[in-house]
Amino acid sequence: MESPQGGGYNQQPLGESEVFLDFQSKLSRAATVNRSILLVGERGSGKEIAARRLHFLSPRWQQSLVTVNCAALPPSLIETELFGYEQGAFTGAQKTRKGRFEEAEGGTLFLDEIGLIPLEVQEKILRVVEYGTYERVGSSVTHEVNVKIIGATNADLPTLCQEGKFKEDLLDRLSFEVLFLPPLRERGEDILLLASYFASKMALECGREEMPFFCEEVEASLRSYPWPGNVRELKNVVERAVYRSDTPEIERLDFNPFDNPFSPPEMQREEKTTTKEQKHLDLSQFGQARVDLDVSYLAEALKQAGGNQREAAKLLNLTYDQLRGLYRKYQDLL
Repeated sequence: MESPQGGGYNQQPLGESEVFLDFQSKLSRAATVNRSILLVGERGSGKEIAARRLHFLSPRWQQSLVTVNCAALPPSLIETELFGYEQGAFTGAQKTRKGRFEEAEGGTLFLDEIGLIPLEVQEKILRVVEYGTYERVGSSVTHEVNVKIIGATNADLPTLCQEGKFKEDLLDRLSFEVLFLPPLRERGEDILLLASYFASKMALECGREEMPFFCEEVEASLRSYPWPGNVRELKNVVERAVYRSDTPEIERLDFNPFDNPFSPPEMQREEKTTTKEQKHLDLSQFGQARVDLDVSYLAEALKQAGGNQREAAKLLNLTYDQLRGLYRKYQDLL
């Protein structure tokens, strides 16, 4: 939890690309409105940082920001975590405990991985959103609460609603504004900007006197890699490269720290063959290769889904809107 005197927002987003600046502009506008907001983005794309920025740019910035990682809690404990409980409500409840809604009074409650919340708990959250009231577990006393809810997910919530895993009424009330975080692969030169930032910080941490820099081959690799883990993965890759390097010039990146040097000989041959092929890739053809890959995956997903675009989106782990965008972009090639 962030207290009112907790030091404020100290993780400034970094980027200069048009798509990133457009997202920050939308975020800043949404922060001023006292309504629930949903953040949708891939893993490692910065959803928690975006939520913190939404809070500290809002009129509630002097009050508490309380974060609940729903993925880290067993479903059976989410209700007591959010709403608290009375003494004797269940075995082990030796004293009354406040819930996160109560701790966030007047401020912001950030529900990370909101799609994992059980349906029965979603019903209680819906009541909070609609009426601003709730009861602790084991109590019939109604408490009033004033919080702004920010939810984050990488799941397709409308599809979860169709599958009966998320309440449509709750989604309607939480989705006053839905902000999609741009994945790192779409942010162009932000990749090198962020890489340099992470490299400099790691060099300082390691006590290096000279600031690191990347050779041309490494820069090309940073630009061309698809970054499925987004900014978090970039940070790990760059920091690993800096601490392993004996010189300021970074000449090698390790994208896969689980590449086992003691794997069986046949696996090593396959890995070496793959690495050799990658070294001879014509990087000037990256754009066309990416189009070909997108089209092939899109075509196969639609084939397996029998032409159902929502099902195809689920197969590709995309939102329906993301798949529709790809389909419109490549429909002439399908």
